[in-house]
Amino acid sequence: MNPVSLFDLEKMAKQVMPHNSWEFVDAASGDEITKRRNRTAFEDITINPNFLIDVGHRDLSVEVLGEKIAFPIMVAPAGGQRAVHPDGEQATARAAGSVGTLYTLPTSSGYSIEEVAEVATGPLWFQIYHFNDLVTELLVTRAKAAGYKAICLTIDTPIGSPKERDVRNDMVRRPGHFWGSLRDRPDLAALREVGIPDMADWSPPGYAGLTWDRLGWLKDLTGLPLIIKGVRTVGDAIQAAEYGADAVVVSNHGGRQLDGTRSSIETLPEIASAVGDRLEVFLDSGIRRGLDVLKAIALGARAVLMGRPLFWGLAVNGEAGVRTALDILRVEFDRAMAYCGRTRIADIDRSLVTLPSEL
Repeated sequence: MNPVSLFDLEKMAKQVMPHNSWEFVDAASGDEITKRRNRTAFEDITINPNFLIDVGHRDLSVEVLGEKIAFPIMVAPAGGQRAVHPDGEQATARAAGSVGTLYTLPTSSGYSIEEVAEVATGPLWFQIYHFNDLVTELLVTRAKAAGYKAICLTIDTPIGSPKERDVRNDMVRRPGHFWGSLRDRPDLAALREVGIPDMADWSPPGYAGLTWDRLGWLKDLTGLPLIIKGVRTVGDAIQAAEYGADAVVVSNHGGRQLDGTRSSIETLPEIASAVGDRLEVFLDSGIRRGLDVLKAIALGARAVLMGRPLFWGLAVNGEAGVRTALDILRVEFDRAMAYCGRTRIADIDRSLVTLPSEL
């Protein structure tokens, strides 16, 4: 069976993934209300199509932090990809590059920063969880040396948030699935032992010592553009802009870290309105259709990032499976643009969507 939609790919992945791996990828925090809201909020936004417009040629490309990508869908940083396919993050990086988009390597990649850079054919960003200054400095400077184009700091994990499904399943880390970049640093073995975000046994004190007024220190380590991921409020978005960030990702971590918040798409318009003229705004959490991409751009995002579906693609068919997931979204988004009478990303505007409150 060839998947027609990401939902088809999801069903196929569930059939082939080990139970605990499926639960790790699929689970969210608490009662998983925010995870469900990420989808229902997208579904409640309606489209306003436009016809009798020449849409014979459509350009889906967009520039993100100075890098041109073929369409406004990037791959989010998500650790543990080797748990569902041995090629893991290397396969995902190759897939992203093969379709002309960008991949964000997670701190907790099973392959090292350099091992992924060696096989990547498209631009790369590096995502960092700040545990302490030593590890952060080590990893981000290695990322710059390996050719990564930006540093993406995830801020919405101040402490661990064990997902109840993982606790019930006694989910544990397997050697080689995480921390590939620290494989050759036995002096940092103690850090590996305490775990990583998203795991049921994660207990370190989060980003102790990293506050808004230290973003300058982080940015100065590499001089690369700095992206702040996990922004959920206007206040934090303004802080990011005032302390020198180049972009924010409006994200609730796919509902994985804190339940009971609004969806990313619900907070996007107000955040984009507050800081969109000062830095670039991206969105993740809940993207499952090309229409979702169009809705996000219409509400202020420059581009979006795809998270859980990359695992579905990996599980079903490795690199080709991730490419399938991206291709499905690209084709759906292209179709949505045509039905809305738009031929360029810059022409996607607020008039194309109606929010539930406006009905």
